[in-house]
Amino acid sequence: MRRYGPAAVLVLCGGAVLRISLFSELYLRYVQQGLRPFLIVSGVLLVLLGLFAAVADGRPPHDDQDRDEDEEGDRGEGEEEEDEEDEHEDRGGGHSHDHGHGPRVAWLLTVPALALLFFPPPALGSYSAEREAATYAARGVGAFPPLPRGEPVDLTLGQFTSRAMYDSGRTMTGRTIRMTGFVTGSGDTWYLTRLLISCCAADARPNKAEIRGVGAPAADSWVTVTGTWIPEGTLGTDEAWPPVLEGTSVRQVEQPGNPYEKR
Repeated sequence: MRRYGPAAVLVLCGGAVLRISLFSELYLRYVQQGLRPFLIVSGVLLVLLGLFAAVADGRPPHDDQDRDEDEEGDRGEGEEEEDEEDEHEDRGGGHSHDHGHGPRVAWLLTVPALALLFFPPPALGSYSAEREAATYAARGVGAFPPLPRGEPVDLTLGQFTSRAMYDSGRTMTGRTIRMTGFVTGSGDTWYLTRLLISCCAADARPNKAEIRGVGAPAADSWVTVTGTWIPEGTLGTDEAWPPVLEGTSVRQVEQPGNPYEKR
């Protein structure tokens, strides 16, 4: 088993990457959708490298020795005896080295690989959102294009917060807005929250809206909230954060396949 250990680790890691990227959409919990091809290629390469290493490790050791003897058949008898004596001394002195097994610490790679295979970690939730206090300074207040016709208007948290913070035309005034996210906070003050990422979950930043007028569902549950925007604070300042939505209805929904919004 020790001989095939490094190969098994490579195959296991590659299989874990393929399990979340090729055979499911679990990768969306950790990275953007555009990175899927790179994950698939990486997983395939890891599996192929593991299989190649397994074949190489499985080759009988005496094959190399026989080939060397055929290529060097014209060596002198004295040199052969000297080589045999040196080999005997190495074995007798206990100094034989095995360079094929690699450091034992490499086995620690099996822990995250097994976790991805059998217990994929969930997407980031309220704990991550509440640990980062977003500060919104002025970012160039200006006019936004009109919202589409029809009620309610479906917006992402990013679209809603951008218009609430920087839209000098206040195009959301009097419109019915509908958004989906997960619940943070509780009691009288709770927020509809969504995490925004640029590349992967490591750079996630929370975007949220304070919800008033309706009771708070359970924390971390995914809901769709419908309501109207309540302008507060001066545009482009921290006083306008987080924007407020006067809720009229809350409906619990399943977590979307991609729980993050793109910045």
